[in-house]
Amino acid sequence: MSVRTQSSEPTEAVHRAGFACFVGRPNAGKSTLTNALVGQKVAITSNRPQTTRHTVRGIVHRPEAQLILVDTPGLHKPRTLLGERLNDVVRTTWAEVDVIGFCLPADQKIGPGDRFIAKELAGIKKTPKVAIVTKTDLVDSKTLAEQLIAIDRLAEELGFTWAEIVPVSATANKQVDLLADLLIPLLPEGPALYPEGDLTDEPEQVMVAELIREAALEGVRDELPHSIAVVVEEMLPREDRPADKPLLDIHANVYIERPSQKGIIIGPKGKRLKEVGIKSRKHIEALLGTPVFLDLHVKVAKDWQRDPKQLRRLGF
Repeated sequence: MSVRTQSSEPTEAVHRAGFACFVGRPNAGKSTLTNALVGQKVAITSNRPQTTRHTVRGIVHRPEAQLILVDTPGLHKPRTLLGERLNDVVRTTWAEVDVIGFCLPADQKIGPGDRFIAKELAGIKKTPKVAIVTKTDLVDSKTLAEQLIAIDRLAEELGFTWAEIVPVSATANKQVDLLADLLIPLLPEGPALYPEGDLTDEPEQVMVAELIREAALEGVRDELPHSIAVVVEEMLPREDRPADKPLLDIHANVYIERPSQKGIIIGPKGKRLKEVGIKSRKHIEALLGTPVFLDLHVKVAKDWQRDPKQLRRLGF
């Protein structure tokens, strides 16, 4: 078993570019890792499982390489139509990437969810697989060593070998650069696929909706973990503004499944919704680099997670 803790010698100067995706059961630290690698907030992070719904690509630019990260939803046993669609998205993504990073938290023993994913990975023969041990800041060295051995054995039992095993902590920014160093040689040779400076190819509207959704989840995780969807209806620069003082008007709807949930999101005297607006506006302004006026409305889309028509309308 080779566990990497420092980078090996640089190879001769060829340029590489390709796609990597992080997989792992929900809440294994995939989105946080994407954000740490890209150095900017591009994927929604929340310590509620199953919050990533879109394939958000983060792009790591290096002089010798371009690593495009595809952040898939967590693979899980589906209970609803939305769950099935999310799993289809995961499998399609796996088939199209150059390297797969399997995220396993250092602070949790390997469980049935991890085995379920590892089995699926074993079936994908050609793509190199890297085991990424996340959240290493939460454990001591003995626990980490035990986890590394268990992860090595897991692949052995299923008849494949990890291309690398890398312990990282995205929140403490430990070994994050090393991870990029190890993923890059596994990419095909080729020119950059995106212009320098791009961090993601998600349409801005989708990213804005994700930031609002993240802020809306913040205080109500336990009551409404997955019943929130956000659709940005329009983003328009306000007319009659001087060129040096632009303002972007954003109108967005926050959808929930039942009328009883409306009060939870809005909060007493609208306080909760106001907080969501203030919080998400800060992130949106940082993302778009312009002042924003955010207009939020809460609407009921009955049982949207089980209704194909509504799922389509809400972008799934």
